[in-house]
Amino acid sequence: MIESFTDPGFLAALLAGLASFATILTIAAPALKGNKLETRLKSVSNRREELRRKSREQLKDKSLRRKDEGMMRNVVDKLDLQSLLRDDNLEKALVQAGLRGPRPVSAFYFARFALPFLLGLLTFLYLHFVNDFDLNFQLQMCAVMFGAAAGFYAPNMYLTNRADKRKASIMKAFPDSLDMMLICVESGMSIESAFAKVGEEVGTASVELAEELGLTTAELSYLQERRQAYVNLADRTNHPGIKSVATALVQAEKYGTPMGTALRTMAKENREIRVLEAEKKAAALPAKLTVPMIVFFLPVLFIVIGTPAYIQIKKQDAEQGGEGVNPVAQSVQ
Repeated sequence: MIESFTDPGFLAALLAGLASFATILTIAAPALKGNKLETRLKSVSNRREELRRKSREQLKDKSLRRKDEGMMRNVVDKLDLQSLLRDDNLEKALVQAGLRGPRPVSAFYFARFALPFLLGLLTFLYLHFVNDFDLNFQLQMCAVMFGAAAGFYAPNMYLTNRADKRKASIMKAFPDSLDMMLICVESGMSIESAFAKVGEEVGTASVELAEELGLTTAELSYLQERRQAYVNLADRTNHPGIKSVATALVQAEKYGTPMGTALRTMAKENREIRVLEAEKKAAALPAKLTVPMIVFFLPVLFIVIGTPAYIQIKKQDAEQGGEGVNPVAQSVQ
């Protein structure tokens, strides 16, 4: 064997065989590796289907699929209040106020039906048994009708106020959430993962915004058209800044523009909107302070300025009165 390894002819044949084997292996390597791109795309597709399946399982939770079988629902069905007090914008207003499911709809119609009778009855009892304020019968009936009208419009006022507070909470944290979403997208995360991640992080600043981002993540997973998820987000929040972001995201997916560029532009615009709203409130502050200044500050100012002068005048009057009495007393003596 030693003589074979020291033989030049054997070494040349061995090297030629190794070179031939390496050449064949190099040529056949691409065919042996297979299509890695197809494998990676298949893994991404499997991961997407898994996320969709998990989102659908979460949506099948009983907390999201509530059934309304209470007393208010029975009253609404028996009296057919949905037809009698029909409001085409009710579902949209409830969603903007953060109330979802069939139960808030029944509660709204029941409250709109019962509150006029309740407030009218309470007004009547108060005027007749507690204090009538010296009102005649006609004015008392007008007060009762006013209470009934207030009960009829009270549910709408409650929804409006709740929607405004929810919108203010969302817009307070929305520009910062856009910055975080921009960081997630530019780091390589998909838009669904970015929505989910930002929704988890922004929950401490705004629970309402975290809820909306979570719903958008679920809709991006199961809706056939992704643009509908962005449109639903804009409808639920009802704010121009979020509507512009939704439009930008729809156009970015439609025309293939970079998502990071759209998010960076929208983050800057929403931050400017927040600054403009703060400046608007600051500009309106002097007009709002006019009445408190007239009612609270000016009387105190007049008292502070006028009290020393009043004390001096009373003191002078007392001294002059004392000087006028002394000569008379002396003459009498």
